[in-house]
Parts: sequence; structure tokens; C-alpha cells
Amino acid sequence: MKPVFTALALAACWSALPVSANDADLAQAILEIQNQWAHINYEVPAGEKVAAYQALEKREAALEKQYPDRPEPKIWYGITLSSHAGAKGGLGALGLAKDARRQLQAAEQIDPAAMQGSAYTSLGTLYYKVPGWPLGFGDDDKAEAYLKKALQANPNGIDPNYFYADYLYGKHRYSEAMQALEKALAAPPRPQRPLADKGRRQEIHALIEKVRAEAGDALKSAAR
Repeated sequence: MKPVFTALALAACWSALPVSANDADLAQAILEIQNQWAHINYEVPAGEKVAAYQALEKREAALEKQYPDRPEPKIWYGITLSSHAGAKGGLGALGLAKDARRQLQAAEQIDPAAMQGSAYTSLGTLYYKVPGWPLGFGDDDKAEAYLKKALQANPNGIDPNYFYADYLYGKHRYSEAMQALEKALAAPPRPQRPLADKGRRQEIHALIEKVRAEAGDALKSAAR
């Protein structure tokens, strides 16, 4: 794990707050968490993911306690809990999903625009991935509302466009899904997160193939 730009540069991207030595320390910690999450998500074998996420969550919990008034540790704690829930699967993952929602909602209360609206993206994804009542808190209307807020905050970002496309695919809104996937593919690279970009682009291409397969000939020439 070798960050390719400095923690201070990352801290400077958080324009809502002044850059200080404390910000730089937090930025470095977040950058390391981002890279570790990408390693687990895209490189660790499926059977080892749960234990790896649990280890990362311990680090994130400590960081969240160290910076209780900052949204960034809560966002990444929520993202990891969500990923852990996905790796665990089944109804046993619902508690993790609820914990993730609490972290993300807490981050939203502090600064909804933090990290280009990442809390919105993750909350929207949770609401469409989690089962609805009576089993869970899933809610398609809330999901779409949050994902649209994420796109308002970061209209050209790879993640909000991908997850909105995934939501639209699940609703059989194939033309809209393909448009979002095209935007996701056109997103500028994130120099500090090359592994995350590579993995996400693979997911985008896989989803494009699913959309083409289900939508028929009308969309087969799109997104090339």
C-alpha cells in the first residue's frame, strides 16, 4: 500500500474545513483506509473478506473516536460496514447494515457534502440493497433520492454514477442505466486510488454487459 500523493494534498481537497497538521494526520489515515478497503474488496479471496473487514473496522472505530466531530471517519466506517454486510450476506448481515446506516447518517448530520457527498452515495446504496419492511429498512424512494443527491454533489464521479446505474438496472430502466454507466466510464481517474478505480471499472463493464443482455439490441452499440 503506497499512497501516490501526500496526506496534505488530500486534506486540501476537503475544502469545507481548514487544513492543519491535525487535518493532514486524518487525511493520511483516511487514505490508508481507502487503500486497504480497495485491497480487501478487490484482491482478498471471498472466504477471507469478512475477517479482513472486521480488522479494518477496528481501526476505523478507533479513528472515529479520535475524531468524533469529523465526517470522514464515519463515512469510511459506514462504507466498510456495508461491504462487510455484503460479504457476510443473509439476514445475519442486517445488523451490520444498520450500523453502517448509523455511521453514514451521523456523517451526513456533520457535513453532507464531505468527501464529495460520499455519505449520500453509500446511504442510497444501502437503501436499495437492504430488504424492505418487515425484514429490513430498504426503501427504493429513499435510495433514489440519496443517489440523486450524490450526483448533485459529484456529478462526474465514478462511484455515484455507477451505483445510480446499478439501481436503475435493478428497476429495468436500462436506457438511463446505460447513460449513467457511460458517465462512470468517463469519470476522471483518482490518482490516489488506482486500485479502487481499476476494480470499479471492471464492475462497470460487467454491468454494461448485463444491461445489454437484458435490454436487447437497442443498447448494444452504446457505451463503447
